[in-house]
Amino acid sequence: MKKTDLNTIFLIIVVLLQTACTPENKKQNISDKEISKPNIILILADDMGFSDLSCYGSEIHTPNIDQLAKEGIRFTQFYNAARCCPTRASLLTGLYPHQAGMGGMISKPGKEPEGPYQGYLNKNSVTIAEVLKEAGYYTASSGKWHIGEERPYWPTDRGFDNYYGLVSGAANYFDISKGKTKEIVRHFAIDSIEHTPSNENFYMTNAITENAIKFLQKAKTKEQPFFMYLAYTAPHWPLHALQEDIDLFKGKYMEGWDELRKDRYNRMLEMGIIDKNWNISDRNEDVTIWDNLSEEQKEQMDMLMSIYAAQIHRLDEGIGEIIKQVETLGEKDNTIIMFLSDNGGSGEYDPFGTDFWGNFWDGEAMPGSGDSYHTYGSSWANLSNTPFRYFKKDTYEGGIATPFIVNWPNHIIEKGKISHQPGHINDVMTTICDIVGIDYPKLYKGNEITPMQGKSLLPILNGKAIEVQKPIFWEHQGNRAVRYGDWKIVAMNEKPWELYNLKEDRTESNNIIDANTEIADSLIQKYEVWANDVGVDANRKINDSR
Repeated sequence: MKKTDLNTIFLIIVVLLQTACTPENKKQNISDKEISKPNIILILADDMGFSDLSCYGSEIHTPNIDQLAKEGIRFTQFYNAARCCPTRASLLTGLYPHQAGMGGMISKPGKEPEGPYQGYLNKNSVTIAEVLKEAGYYTASSGKWHIGEERPYWPTDRGFDNYYGLVSGAANYFDISKGKTKEIVRHFAIDSIEHTPSNENFYMTNAITENAIKFLQKAKTKEQPFFMYLAYTAPHWPLHALQEDIDLFKGKYMEGWDELRKDRYNRMLEMGIIDKNWNISDRNEDVTIWDNLSEEQKEQMDMLMSIYAAQIHRLDEGIGEIIKQVETLGEKDNTIIMFLSDNGGSGEYDPFGTDFWGNFWDGEAMPGSGDSYHTYGSSWANLSNTPFRYFKKDTYEGGIATPFIVNWPNHIIEKGKISHQPGHINDVMTTICDIVGIDYPKLYKGNEITPMQGKSLLPILNGKAIEVQKPIFWEHQGNRAVRYGDWKIVAMNEKPWELYNLKEDRTESNNIIDANTEIADSLIQKYEVWANDVGVDANRKINDSR
């Protein structure tokens, strides 16, 4: 070969190497690598029961959430932690609530000793946002936080680049300056700044959706995958809804909870959500037979449930807007959307609901408006939790069973599948780490991190079964339970244990503890070991703060 030919080849190689190493191409390579990681949207409803979606048997039409289920997977035996704060802590950290410092409800730093019930996320936990941010994600949240009322325990202190929403718990949907007792002002924030939204044309559910869309648009300008935590306050009390939404449902609940529970139960059977061998649970002991109500009482209760249904309708509409925005950004095929609820329907605080302001029916307050502060009571919550027993805070199925939907286009093999494999909210962190291909940290900001407790659900998304089952544990305000395989042992605060075989009796109608003492003893022993490990205080005075 001639010398000139060698020189020419050498020059060509140098030029190619220089071209490959230009900032533009290097940036493009990094961008391609990052964008190959899926975007993740985690949506949490508040106080919504197991059967409140039409894809889980409800008469409330939820077409946008239904579409997620039709294109994804519905789980029928997925669990939360029975209450708002514990569930949010467990969901975001992959730990049991006590391990994250949220065995109870929120509390100001210093009010409770540091530990399992301190009332804000501890330094030995990491959030999904913190883990994904380390992996190159843009992280944002719109909605309710409720796992740290004071700085430095807000979302932007725990891994979120941007935040908009309610730092506190239950709040007026139209004017957050009006609290449960009218004097309480709830914390609301934009990023790390305290913010009071104008009450002109403000409605909480819409505002949460609108700001989530802004964050998605911002995410598109970044060469990063994104994680969005979308935590609606709906349909948590107070029962506040837009009048146009209430009008869609008013009068539809005059049939009453007894008949509507049967209707939901039958639809759930047809869908394959529940097993035909499971009887519908009895009407809750404090709930009156619908036909025994006066006509005036029926009309009042119809109004309460109409407002509750309207809140879910607006929630579904918001999720539809989020889905459209993801499609507009061209990110649908590369985005995982997960949807669930933080606990079962709320029986607070009376069968007929409670109006904290005492003026719901006196003609001064328009039902559903910001001038009332009403719950819908255990009568309607009994419908929300069909076919199960009991409510939010309880560790019976009515308190802890949640709808769980995972949508991931081009990745979920069997679209529309219904999975009956048990799962728990602490599985979400493990699943995300598995999907993204990142390691859960042992140390974070110099602190030892408690190992995550869940299992990856990725095999289920890939159409496979998870053979090895782990026990699932609960404790909240003395209410406790263990599920291991088909067996579940459960008890209310200061009440004796009960045992159920959930394969045969998931509605927990037939307590068989006396005939299965060895199984019961084994589960109780597992509970005691777990309770000791995570720091459950069996003698702790109940704090019912919301």
